[in-house]
Amino acid sequence: MTGISANFNINKINLMDKQKIVHPDRQAGFDTGAYSDGVLVNGFLFLSGQAAVDFKTSEFVLGTIEEETTRTLDNLKAIIEAAGATMNDVVKCTAHLADINDFDRYNKIYATYFTGIKPARTTVQSVLAENLKVEIDCIVKMPV
Repeated sequence: MTGISANFNINKINLMDKQKIVHPDRQAGFDTGAYSDGVLVNGFLFLSGQAAVDFKTSEFVLGTIEEETTRTLDNLKAIIEAAGATMNDVVKCTAHLADINDFDRYNKIYATYFTGIKPARTTVQSVLAENLKVEIDCIVKMPV
C-alpha cells in the first residue's frame, strides 16, 4: 500500500462514553422502567421523560396541570443540576400533555422555569401512563 498508511497512532477518545445521571432523591429500589433518568454524552445531557413523581416516596403525585407541571419541571431541574448544568442550559424540550386543552395553563408554569433564550420545544397531546397530565423530556448542552 502506498500513500497514507492505514496504521496511525493518535490519542483515541471514545466519543460515545456515556455517564448515567440519576435524580438525586431516587430511592434505590424505585424502578420506573428500562431507561436512565439522564445520559451524559459528548457534552450533551439527554433526559428521559419526567413526570409528577415524588422520588423520595417512589410514588406518582397526581394533581392539577399546574401542580404536575411544577413537579415535573422540578424533577428535570434536579437531574440537570445533579449533572452540573442549569435550566438555562436546556436547548430542547418535548412535552406530552394528556389534554391539549391544558396547554395555556401548562405553558404559564413552563415559562417561569427559563430565563433568557427559551429552549426549542414541541408540545403534543399523548396518552400518558398512570393518569398523568404531563410528561417532559429535554436535551441540555453542558456548560464548558
